[in-house]
Amino acid sequence: MSRYRPPSPKSSPYITGDGAIKLRAELRQLWKMERPQVTQIVHEAAKNGDRSENGDYIYGKRRLREIDSRVRYLTKRLENANIVEDKPRDPSKVFFAAWVTVQDQGNLDAQPQRLRLVGADEIDAAQNWISIDSPMARALIGKSVDDEVQVKTPSGERCFVITGIDY
Repeated sequence: MSRYRPPSPKSSPYITGDGAIKLRAELRQLWKMERPQVTQIVHEAAKNGDRSENGDYIYGKRRLREIDSRVRYLTKRLENANIVEDKPRDPSKVFFAAWVTVQDQGNLDAQPQRLRLVGADEIDAAQNWISIDSPMARALIGKSVDDEVQVKTPSGERCFVITGIDY
């Protein structure tokens, strides 16, 4: 059995202005605050001698690797990101960063859902923020109010009607 994992599909480089601010804040916090503290802990632990049984040293080095990995990811992501802050020319259609209200046609008793289409780094299920790369978002892009949308879900194909669009 090999350890090969196929690469994950590339996500869209789009991000909202607020999302970019949050990523920059996380990068700054990791690089300027957390990493120097962990480096100091590792330095002090290394002075104690035997590193093979020194928990502070072992876990500190592990945390440094995690921080460095996340810093590399955030730096690369911010360099390649397309920050979308402007409203689209046609606000009557669904585009990136839109708030879309949809009604499930298969379950008319269900409450309408209000979704926001955001970048892959901003996904938040609690706030109903979905990735622009998700099947639901791909089906919604370019549609208008009262359009029907067919979405393939794990439980089968579902039909939704767009009842509102906000930016």
